[in-house]
Amino acid sequence: MRSDCLVLGGGIIGCAIAWRLAQRGLRVTLVERGRPGEEASSAAGGILSPQAEAHRPGPFLSLALKSRERYPDLVAELRELVDLDLGFRTDGTLVLAKDDAEAEQLRARARWQTAAGLAVEQIEGALLTKLEPALAPAPLALRFPNDPQIDNRLLVRALAQAAERAGVSFLSGEASGVWHDRARVRGVELRGEKLAAEKVVVACGSWSSPLAIGLRSAVVEPVRGQMIELKTEPSLLRHVVFGAGGYLVPRKDGRLIVGSTEERVGFVKEVTVAGRELLVRRVAQLIPALAGHPIARSWAGLRPATPDGLPLLGETAIAGLHLATGHFRNGILLTPITAEIVAAQVTGAAPPVDATPFSPARFAE
Repeated sequence: MRSDCLVLGGGIIGCAIAWRLAQRGLRVTLVERGRPGEEASSAAGGILSPQAEAHRPGPFLSLALKSRERYPDLVAELRELVDLDLGFRTDGTLVLAKDDAEAEQLRARARWQTAAGLAVEQIEGALLTKLEPALAPAPLALRFPNDPQIDNRLLVRALAQAAERAGVSFLSGEASGVWHDRARVRGVELRGEKLAAEKVVVACGSWSSPLAIGLRSAVVEPVRGQMIELKTEPSLLRHVVFGAGGYLVPRKDGRLIVGSTEERVGFVKEVTVAGRELLVRRVAQLIPALAGHPIARSWAGLRPATPDGLPLLGETAIAGLHLATGHFRNGILLTPITAEIVAAQVTGAAPPVDATPFSPARFAE
């Protein structure tokens, strides 16, 4: 059966876009080389913290805040459709200063975010110990009460199920190329055959570059992130914590996710001794009681990064060929707004936000 749109890539972004397009009445086929969500979508920590990671205002922060706003409704919608507890927690996020210099930087961040109308709290000394007794002392912490978290593995599973129930067809394989003439997309090439469609969305994460026709070569580059998981008491930590160069993500069942490295090593997705040791030291710095705690699990994922650190969202110079990739460390956070933007663009509707700063045109050949 001919599809109206082919979505390439079955990660969290691809599944969300396919679902939203099917809800708009399109016949959608999602092409995925493996199991949906088994790459970067499952390797992430599920942090939804635009404020905690924002160092300045601008279009990217605005995009991230719009996406965060959509999460409560998205979780409620998916829970009704697939009956899964997605581990959505609204305890907030902490960012710790290691010394007085970092504390001044955090105070400056608190000032501009407060001036922008964003919720942020400055927590010092004994108040931090009272809030999170397990954490090592810090001269200052910022608390972002509106930055939540979600279990990303459950989220991608729910999105894949929602897409399937909405009528999306799932096809196993890896597109070898985009089928197009000089001006318009015609479909994709898969296993030596051509699949026809008037619209194609490339959402292949780190594997998107060969399909991004008309853009600079290697416009999306993989960045490896190694992570470990510990088994702890469920009450050990409430907040997501940024500090010591990384982060801690507590799950409600007692799992503690520790991340992450950032390594430009190509498509080498493996856990290294050095990576594990770095993460173990990070845990000991932030929670001294866990020094020497056994590692329950370790893994690595490849994040899709662009030269300017911003995602690629929108139609290319090839009419009908759309990109939804390059989200780097923010793929989970940006899933709701990305799906809305791309679904609107594909169907000729007005996007919910101005996506011009993220247009693929900025990297045109």
